[in-house]
Amino acid sequence: MISALLPLLSSTAALDAPIAWRGGRPVSRALFLHHIAAVARRLPPARYIFNLCEDRYGFLVAFAAVGVNGQINLLPSSRARLHVQQLAADYPDNRAITDADLERWLDPTPVTTAASAIPELSDEQVIAIAFTSGSTGRASPHPKTWGELVRGAGQTRQRFGFAQTMAIVATVPPQHVYGLETSIMAPLVSGVSIHTGRPFFPADVGAALATVPAPRVLVTTPLHLRACVAAGLRWPAVVFLLSATAPLTADLAAQAEEAFGAPVLEIYGCTETGAIASRRTVVGQRWRLYDGLRLGDGGLFDPQRSAPFVLNDIVEPCGEFEFKLLGRREDLINIAGKRTSLDYLNHQLNQIAGVVEGVFVMPEATGSELRRLMVVVVAPGVSERQLLAALAQRLDPVFLPRPLIKVAALPRNATGKLSREDLLALVDPRQPSTVARHE
Repeated sequence: MISALLPLLSSTAALDAPIAWRGGRPVSRALFLHHIAAVARRLPPARYIFNLCEDRYGFLVAFAAVGVNGQINLLPSSRARLHVQQLAADYPDNRAITDADLERWLDPTPVTTAASAIPELSDEQVIAIAFTSGSTGRASPHPKTWGELVRGAGQTRQRFGFAQTMAIVATVPPQHVYGLETSIMAPLVSGVSIHTGRPFFPADVGAALATVPAPRVLVTTPLHLRACVAAGLRWPAVVFLLSATAPLTADLAAQAEEAFGAPVLEIYGCTETGAIASRRTVVGQRWRLYDGLRLGDGGLFDPQRSAPFVLNDIVEPCGEFEFKLLGRREDLINIAGKRTSLDYLNHQLNQIAGVVEGVFVMPEATGSELRRLMVVVVAPGVSERQLLAALAQRLDPVFLPRPLIKVAALPRNATGKLSREDLLALVDPRQPSTVARHE
């Protein structure tokens, strides 16, 4: 297949249209192109660039400048020192850039639209490498070509109707593939504009939405949605909300729709494939694949892939283009010949009165010793004995946890996900943990 050149800005939006909102003020697409050229000239001469910018506009400029230079963005799944050090050892020809670098390099000089030129990149060019943490804790790389990211953004635009007038506020980091697709590739391909921050607390989310013009879209996670619903605030009008990183419950989706007065749409995908399906949770459990994709006996079929992709989750096909999500393959457990899933156990745990949230974890196998499940739970007003008694009424005795650990909060990362390593560290006194326990 012959490679093709694809423009960095493939939308038909005018160059004087905003691509970002910083401090309530628009940044034009023409100024964005000017900034790309300025940063590209100042990037250190390394093959790999750790793009550690937290300001979303700074990340966007750096991401594009790295691509224009023919370099590769490294997008670590965590900013933890050990994680970044491991990646640096794996990719020794590297440098890191941060918000402080971008602030020094960005040229505030006004430019005219006539002077702006839109760069083109090969669709086969690897522009970024995203990482996931495997079961061993060692990061797994997932290279992303420019063509792959552009096609994915086009499918997202088609599915959700992204328009050039829309402004996106995102609570997820741009280094995560979900954040990359919805808040970095969307302005490049679909012409939407982005809020440059990453609000975390509900009041910050509301303030960010208020600083961008309607129509607005909120890109978020179940963790943030739960906090926003509980806050009971009045929200600026949004067209719809997008959620990903973990399936929403029907109850939380309905509560969020009522709170925001807008549809809540979920995205399903993974780091390897990017987004591949969506649903409106209050309508039903089925996920609908993006156009051009289909399910078969061998997994997910994508015309851009030479072989079917085997999903990490167990799905129940509903024809070729829809499916139900049954759980992750590694969530299936067998103890003393009895089978269940972590998803089922977590559901039972979180139905207990007084449980804010909790999760079952299966420890690593140690020879022939019978493994016992562990539980990490936030339940301030419930004792360990009460929790175990409630679980005993719901579960077979072989699935009762040993130990059960109460904490002030689950150790979630920036996208609201829980890592197996962080959970296991709570049980092993030899492992460092920053999570406060409640005895």
